[in-house]
Amino acid sequence: MSTEKLRVAAIDLGTNSFHMVIVEESEAKGIVEIDRVKDMICIGRGSISTKKLDKGAMEAGVAALRNFLVLATQHEVPVRNIIAFATSAIREADNRQEFIDMVRRETGLEVKIISGKEEAQFIYYGVRNAVTLRDKPDLLFDIGGGSVEFIIADKGKAHLLESRKIGVARMMERFLTTDPVSEHERKLLEQFFASEIFDSAEKARELGVTRAIASSGTAENIARMIRAGKDAEGGDALNQTGFTRQEFENFYKSVISMDRAARRKLTGLDEKRVDLIVPGLILINVIFREFNLREVVISDSALREGMVVHYIASMRGRKGSCPLDIRRQSVIELAHRCNWHEPHSRQVARLSLMLFDQLKPLHGLKPHYRELLEYAALLHNIGVFISISAHHKHSQYIIMNSDLRGFAPTEIDIIGNVARYHRKQPPTEKHPLYSQLKPSHRRAVDVLSGILRVANGLERGHRQNVQSITMRDEPKRIVINALARYEPDIELWAVSGHKEWLEEVLGKPIVIEASLQ
Repeated sequence: MSTEKLRVAAIDLGTNSFHMVIVEESEAKGIVEIDRVKDMICIGRGSISTKKLDKGAMEAGVAALRNFLVLATQHEVPVRNIIAFATSAIREADNRQEFIDMVRRETGLEVKIISGKEEAQFIYYGVRNAVTLRDKPDLLFDIGGGSVEFIIADKGKAHLLESRKIGVARMMERFLTTDPVSEHERKLLEQFFASEIFDSAEKARELGVTRAIASSGTAENIARMIRAGKDAEGGDALNQTGFTRQEFENFYKSVISMDRAARRKLTGLDEKRVDLIVPGLILINVIFREFNLREVVISDSALREGMVVHYIASMRGRKGSCPLDIRRQSVIELAHRCNWHEPHSRQVARLSLMLFDQLKPLHGLKPHYRELLEYAALLHNIGVFISISAHHKHSQYIIMNSDLRGFAPTEIDIIGNVARYHRKQPPTEKHPLYSQLKPSHRRAVDVLSGILRVANGLERGHRQNVQSITMRDEPKRIVINALARYEPDIELWAVSGHKEWLEEVLGKPIVIEASLQ
């Protein structure tokens, strides 16, 4: 298998918009996004009823693709690694071949028209690359302009792959003539949606689905608007955030009766979705009801990201079309982007996990926190990429603003805080990013940062000296014995100044002993 860097550009020719994502993949760093661009072409404008792509829209599409190719070339993507897939509006148009030929003639780009089921498959790959799927099946759905894809999947496989012709542009053209939408048209659209998704909902009920993962601009816009209404200070990242059924219903009731002018004023709504958001809201309302969902989680990866991971897997000769552990891959990618000192960081992580395991009777944290400790340890020093001075604070900032894939926002907050407190002042409620955590998470940060400080001390010489750790819990003290390859003077000196916080958290003095192999 080749280990050279591979750059790929994936273009998604959707009904409403054309998107391109450019990535670089290598064995060391995994998949790293280089750039992305979107152009709201509306290639499907008017084609739902006429079955023909508008000439002006085709010309605009070609112009957009020409610009995409220039950008890909500037990012040094080989022409052979630029892939383009066309979806609902183009695949259903009678003059689709005319457009495909036009694109090939004027840009040299070969566009592949994919089926609805293929589209669902690629969306599944893309979502798996951004959101951690569970043992229990979830509903995945992607709202496009011409079609909506429904996937029921768990972390092992997809149980259902379907595509329905109920995209927001199609539904707006077919059903909506009033603004604000009349009750009559709303009910007609609700009934149509319910009939189209009946079979998928039946399958979901059989499998006990209660959560959905949405991967589309429509769902992202709704999530952003709901967030703006409850948290004006929230960040831009949406991946693995979302909204509950109650949050959505409250928002839906307040917005569905608005006219165009009122919708324009909504914080978070894309100007070009002012009209399309109406059928989108109605559809998600029906999805919540028919699938009996508790919440919708957002995935910022979908079709084009799925195209990328599938293409790279085929180029590399790998089985499967997505990483087995997106959380770990995302952490390692970030570490490499920040030029981490890998041997040191991996040693600190290894020692941290040993301490976590042996101190478990005393700290009582659930196994889930063990994983977060490992990632904080791997990333604790990446702030040096910005500056050695106060690098612990820089590490926290980078972690909390890097959109780590597969993590919930609270998990990223914990990882960032633990890395922040690997040195210098221990956690204090005077620090806003720590004080805003709920009490159980502050307790976890206290324990994990205490462990990380000790592990970091035991690797002070950056020489991977300590081979293993054993712990004795005595009535009045904790004794930690470090087995070393060489005389561990520097490590013992360092840890003596790092253990005070863990002693306070665990309520016992800690004695560090050492022995040689």
